Amino acid sequence: MADYDYDLFVIGGGSGGVRAARVAAGDVGARVALAEEDRYGGTCVIRGCVPKKLMVFSSEFSKMPSLGRGYGWDIQDGSFDWSVFCGHMNEELDRLEGIYRSLLKNSGVDTFDARARLKDAHTIELSNGETRTAKTILIASGGHPVRPDIPNAHLGIVSDDIFHLEALPKSILIVGGGYIACEFACILNGLGVEVTQYYRGAQILRGFDDEARGLIAESMREQGIDLKLGTNIVEMAPASADHSASAATATDAAMGATAQQSVELGSSAKGAQGPVWVKPTSGAPREFDVVLFATGRDPNSRDLGLEDLGIEIGRRGEIIVDEFSKTGADSVYAIGDVTNRVNLTPVAIREGMAFVETVFKDNPTAVDHELIPSAVFTQPEMGTVGLSEEDAREKEEIEVYCTSFRPMRTAFAGQPDRVLMKLVVSKVNRTVLGCHIVAPDAGEMIQLAGIAIKMGATKEDFDRTVAVHPTMSEEIVTMKTPMRTA
Repeated sequence: MADYDYDLFVIGGGSGGVRAARVAAGDVGARVALAEEDRYGGTCVIRGCVPKKLMVFSSEFSKMPSLGRGYGWDIQDGSFDWSVFCGHMNEELDRLEGIYRSLLKNSGVDTFDARARLKDAHTIELSNGETRTAKTILIASGGHPVRPDIPNAHLGIVSDDIFHLEALPKSILIVGGGYIACEFACILNGLGVEVTQYYRGAQILRGFDDEARGLIAESMREQGIDLKLGTNIVEMAPASADHSASAATATDAAMGATAQQSVELGSSAKGAQGPVWVKPTSGAPREFDVVLFATGRDPNSRDLGLEDLGIEIGRRGEIIVDEFSKTGADSVYAIGDVTNRVNLTPVAIREGMAFVETVFKDNPTAVDHELIPSAVFTQPEMGTVGLSEEDAREKEEIEVYCTSFRPMRTAFAGQPDRVLMKLVVSKVNRTVLGCHIVAPDAGEMIQLAGIAIKMGATKEDFDRTVAVHPTMSEEIVTMKTPMRTA
């Protein structure tokens, strides 16, 4: 048997990679090392879920004075200080990164603050010039936001850059219709920014339940977001430039920036060009202080030395793995967003744990990617688990139980907010195939509903559960008559 420096070398210090490293080292006693070229904590902790949710919390305070006045409180509208919020947010991110580093250190994991790539199936080259060998290599390098392939795309920012803005813009154009675009549209609107959103499709949040995403789109417009569907950018240029045909012929290559390079430039270099002139596919051209591209994310698989090892790479750059997260090379595994399976932090953690079970505990464990609850932190939130109505009706005959109403809390204050509770049920065996909630704190509700649905609960199981009154979520167990069948 070859003598390696480590039993396991992990590339990537995000949630999945850190969990796999510290469990393999701390619980199993393996010799483990981890390399991370950026901050520990990965997308979720540093430039994703955590700072985004803090921004959600902050943006919600803008609605509280008017709500309070509806309840008799003399609450005056206040002002928001972006610099104060960012200071507190960065302190929290520093604290969380410190925890990640401590967890690795206390578990006995050697760490390298360096970029890593594979020289061969057991050898890792580090950007600091060092080389290490390992019996098994785990790639958990995550993903990155990308810009669209249009001229002057470098004038816009991506989601990573939001957290590094020195000041909030007065106006912003958000391009995209996925959950990242919609979440930031709601956040920035709540913080007082004039928000316009372009999405080329017929409705935002493609892939989610049609009725749920329709209510969110309606709510976003009611809150003042200028949501324009079927709309995209034709051309863009610096606001001070001559907006002639020459602007449309300029390419990102000529400007020295591509979608991949945008990730490498560093946050301080982006979004500093000043106002941007934008010509849409419909409507008049406009100027915006900032343009945010939320048009997709690609896996961080570039220049890892994978192709030389016969490891298959997919169309978007995802590493192709089997049910046990193993690549085409027996000693190399991959988990998390770099595999582009289900790009959620808890899923990456589960994949990391399953990897340790499989490789270090002689217990082959496939990751269960079925019936994963998730939330979209728009305002109102959406919580979802299982099949949408549209997907379910393609598979079998269904019944749809649904109600939409004004919740007590905001209705009392005269506000127009509406919520949605929806169950998609198999007509054959009565199993609840999907649950969709659009409401404040929907993420909290769907976590609990997800347990029942994962266990295979039927509509009658829901019906036998006594309602908690008065709550929004009681409607989930009080809907007795289907709204429609399909």
